[in-house]
Amino acid sequence: MNALDVALWVVAPYIALTSFVLGHIWRYRYDKFGWTTRSSQLYESRLLRIGSPLFHFGILIVLLGHVVGLVVPKSWTVALGIGEEAYHLLAVVLGTVAGFCTVAGLAILIYRRRTVGPVFTATTRNDKLMYAVLAVTILLGLYATVAANLVGGGYDYRTTVSPWFRSIFYLRAQGELMADAPLLFQLHALSALVLFAIWPFTRLVHMLTAPIGYLTRPYIVYRSRDDRRGTRAPRRGWEPSR
Repeated sequence: MNALDVALWVVAPYIALTSFVLGHIWRYRYDKFGWTTRSSQLYESRLLRIGSPLFHFGILIVLLGHVVGLVVPKSWTVALGIGEEAYHLLAVVLGTVAGFCTVAGLAILIYRRRTVGPVFTATTRNDKLMYAVLAVTILLGLYATVAANLVGGGYDYRTTVSPWFRSIFYLRAQGELMADAPLLFQLHALSALVLFAIWPFTRLVHMLTAPIGYLTRPYIVYRSRDDRRGTRAPRRGWEPSR
């Protein structure tokens, strides 16, 4: 490998990973009230009802596909009886459909954010950067899938990209594997590294949260301005407080 390959496929992944982990810790510690999507549904809901489900459905399938393709070794799927042709067909069909749903949903959301006055006013430079990097990453991934598998003769990324991805977490990054990958896959990987590096500092942090606290949250006490008592005895746990 030359120096550029080492910088791109060995050094850059650890920079992105460090930014991703430490950035979330910093954001949670010093900006808990900013850990939100900053919902704009109040300003406009018609386009949001179309674009948001499309985007979230598509991106969920895309993420699950990436987890299977990058994390699960090829030998495991073969051991489960999933042949290369079956895996390839399933990955291409689901990946293409989910990719187009994601792109369509993201396009609607970006159009809404640009054309609806109050939503555009609430859009920060940080949001614009996030949308740009996210759009580039998704489009490159979809283009790589279509160009390599539907138009081209096919490319088995599980022999290069997947082992490289797993080797990062083994702390033995095999950059030479990505150096041999097609340019489209390299660009997709680089854009994904940029996305993960800026992730903690954008509204994307909401993807790593779940309202678990609602399960154990106590009842909200409502106080009435009326001094009169009802005719029925209050249920246990709903006695009036003084």
